[in-house]
Amino acid sequence: MSQSDSAAEHVLPLRVYYEDTDAVGVVYHANYLRYAERARTEYLRTLGFEHGALKQADGVAFAVRRAVVDYQRPARLDDALEVRTRLTGLGGATLTAEQRILRQDEILVRLYILLALIGGDGRAIRLPAALRAALKRVMAQPRADELDSDNYYGLTRNGVGHRGTSGARGRRSG
Repeated sequence: MSQSDSAAEHVLPLRVYYEDTDAVGVVYHANYLRYAERARTEYLRTLGFEHGALKQADGVAFAVRRAVVDYQRPARLDDALEVRTRLTGLGGATLTAEQRILRQDEILVRLYILLALIGGDGRAIRLPAALRAALKRVMAQPRADELDSDNYYGLTRNGVGHRGTSGARGRRSG
């Protein structure tokens, strides 16, 4: 678990085990979501926040509200992978992340995740001030190749929105 050269990107190295693969020897598609979850958990840990402590101290937990997964190439048994995580948006009770799963420099899977912080009743709750401040410090600036990609995947920088819609009611634009 490490920070990359950019403080805004967290890197989690991992290895593909037999248990991760399907009958033809490639990583089962749902396991990429598990890898991404582990990476987000470790990223929070590097910022000084653990899920268990957030739940105990503040009565809150993160829930995935939206996940867009673009499978580009398969990972195979024994592959050494990296999950690279960047926080790309911060709302009152939400955050957005872009995650890439790579084998060396080859992107295998790209994920766009919208997380909501929820209380014990399952309703959205504002991010605690200390957590918000830590997340703001590591917020990524968009890369030139992704300036329009957030809207393509239905996630805007503030964590809401949907491709081809405008306004709160989700009316089709144009």
